[in-house]
Amino acid sequence: MGFPLLSPSYCCGSQPSPPIFHGLLRFKPVTSLRKPSSQKRQLCQSGRASKILAYYGLTTPPYELDALEPYMSQRTLELHWGKHHRDYVDSLNKQLAKNPLYGHTMEELIKVTYNNGNPLPEFNNAAQVWNHDFFWESMQPGGGKLPQGGLLQQIEKDFDSFSNFRDKFVESAMTLFGSGWVWLVLRTEEKRLSVVRTSNAMCPLIWGDIPIIGLDMWEHAYYLDYKDDREKYINTFMDNLVSWHAATVR
Repeated sequence: MGFPLLSPSYCCGSQPSPPIFHGLLRFKPVTSLRKPSSQKRQLCQSGRASKILAYYGLTTPPYELDALEPYMSQRTLELHWGKHHRDYVDSLNKQLAKNPLYGHTMEELIKVTYNNGNPLPEFNNAAQVWNHDFFWESMQPGGGKLPQGGLLQQIEKDFDSFSNFRDKFVESAMTLFGSGWVWLVLRTEEKRLSVVRTSNAMCPLIWGDIPIIGLDMWEHAYYLDYKDDREKYINTFMDNLVSWHAATVR
């Protein structure tokens, strides 16, 4: 069961208002540890104990690689997921083989390697693995349109209207300098939704925010399909690709 977004102390009237958005505070890890094959087991001796180190695996998008066409081509997915995302996974495993930090979920690994604002070398690859897993799950065939139920109500409450939210999200993506990400997040301390953008590999997990949707603004995410037309890519994501279903059940 999900938790209500607003606690009774935020409600008015003699009776507590019913929670208007369940599920935002429930967050399932997108990437988990794969059990290592016999060829990929390593033993790390620590005194008398041995520790089996599991390798992080490349997660498959929740749809066929051609399922997002014509809005995102199979060619883009083959390059973006099949090469760039895979490279982040492979690079992370190589780093961890030299400095073992296995045993964490990917979310935990990101927070550990962020190191209170002094990132360890493994942080960028760990964050990019998670960011890409989340990006694939933020889209679906036949996406776009409007969210439903409590999520729509919360967006309208925190942004005054869905149109205002959409404008804010598009503006944040358009004005992002260089490479990075744009997110709709739940700010856990403020108990409200917000649009944030992050540079390079940074992600909202490091501040304790809960991502709801995420848009990849690295050039390789859109260049094959949209060249330098970032505005068309962003609007296509919002109108035809974003998975409000996935956002609602997070």
